[in-house]
Amino acid sequence: MHTSVLLNETIENLNIRDNLVYVDCTLGYAGHSKEILKRIKRGWLYAFDQDQEAIEYSSVELNKIGNNFEIINTNFITLRKELDKRNVKNVDGILFDLGVSSPQLDNSIRGFSYHNDAKLDMRMNQKDDISAYEVVNNYPYEKLVKIFFEYGEEKFSKNIAKKICKYREEKPINSTLELVEIIKSAVPEKYKREKHPARKVFQALRIEVNKELEVLEQALEQAIKSINKGGRICVITFHSLEDRICKNIFKKYSTLNSTLKSLPIVPDQYKPILKVIGKFEPSKKELEENNRSRSAILRVVERI
Repeated sequence: MHTSVLLNETIENLNIRDNLVYVDCTLGYAGHSKEILKRIKRGWLYAFDQDQEAIEYSSVELNKIGNNFEIINTNFITLRKELDKRNVKNVDGILFDLGVSSPQLDNSIRGFSYHNDAKLDMRMNQKDDISAYEVVNNYPYEKLVKIFFEYGEEKFSKNIAKKICKYREEKPINSTLELVEIIKSAVPEKYKREKHPARKVFQALRIEVNKELEVLEQALEQAIKSINKGGRICVITFHSLEDRICKNIFKKYSTLNSTLKSLPIVPDQYKPILKVIGKFEPSKKELEENNRSRSAILRVVERI
């Protein structure tokens, strides 16, 4: 079962108070949501997720604690729209725990893992039209190179894309392990020995299929507009691309424009609206107990 990464640090930094409203943008298997709900007997929790399996499991778990929550079955890019539907202007804490949950990785039929054989899928929302199969079999060479390089930071992007295009001329690439073998044939032996050679390509495909970076950027902007004064936003990222987006957006709203620094009085509309609380990484103990936490970074800001 899924172990929530940086659970204690996140709950502590959300600064939860009982009768307020919180949003978990990434419900998953309810690790963080359960801890939030335990602390808000008179408050309310909205939790977003697009994965039906996760929703069914989490609904049962949360009901054991209380009924002061609502699960919203959609991508968190609709954060502002969904809050508006419920006449919720602002909330007191927002959490994003990005990446793939352990059950999604471990469930081989979802196609997220390069260790198990499965149909090429990787959709977080299984109702979406585009899966990894369409990307791998239909994207032109140039587009494959671009996503492998930009989203996977894969240095052998061109070789891998070339091999994929050559292979699919003969037959479609249907499964994860079929793709893994193609990737292995495209990279040097030394590279294969360092880390799993398919790791970066699978990350890139998952990001492309689920439009993760565009979604994150838009959702963070919405979160900042939706947070009450004194409220906090906590974001857990799992790779440098997500972390960079998070860091840059938080910096934009927490830094005074350098051209205004010389003014004796800065007009209110130009003052920073966020204060950076900090950046946190897993403890040595957590790293030992949960290998999947190794790349996690938690960034926390507060509305001022």
